[in-house]
Amino acid sequence: MAGTVEGEKIDVSFNGKRCIHSRNCVLGNPHVFVPNAPGEWIHPDAASVEKVVALAENCPSGAITYSRKDGGPQEQPPVVNTVRVRENGPLAVNAEIVLNGETFHRATLCRCGLSQNKPFCDNSHIKAGFTATGEPPLKEAQVLEVRDGPLSVTPTTNGPLKLEGNAEIVTGTGHTIARTTKVFLCRCGHSANKPFCDGSHKRVGFVG
Repeated sequence: MAGTVEGEKIDVSFNGKRCIHSRNCVLGNPHVFVPNAPGEWIHPDAASVEKVVALAENCPSGAITYSRKDGGPQEQPPVVNTVRVRENGPLAVNAEIVLNGETFHRATLCRCGLSQNKPFCDNSHIKAGFTATGEPPLKEAQVLEVRDGPLSVTPTTNGPLKLEGNAEIVTGTGHTIARTTKVFLCRCGHSANKPFCDGSHKRVGFVG
């Protein structure tokens, strides 16, 4: 499913191909995002514009976006670019993401190697029983002078994700494990040093 629902003061768009069913939307306000509805399930006018904005920006995958019509600010990049390592799941990125010629602010990127929608997560890790901690060992991390700005994300051919730009890599509970301006992150699912690449994609013949 994909499309835009127009409201009086805000339009809400949904991209089902990017959705990982975190359910932040329907749990956040089931009047705006109605769970298990047989028909239209997005109702932008069922809450204030600010509440709808907060709900949309709480969608980790970026499947939900919005366009304000009341003159208020559109979504802005975060003050700190973050890459959150999800337990047994994807990498949740919040930054001024530049990927495949597009710029957006939220994405969940596959790290199990099995998604049919690479580089985005499609929940294949659940069916496959992928296991990878969301709490990697903490390491001493350098201090970045600048913590925001564009973050270029490049899925290298049959290899890792290359991130270029300021980013903090954090655990599921928010502990920082790295601050970097360039890093290669595993997306084949086999690295022994997750979330970082260790070259295992070559050994396993990863294609993606």
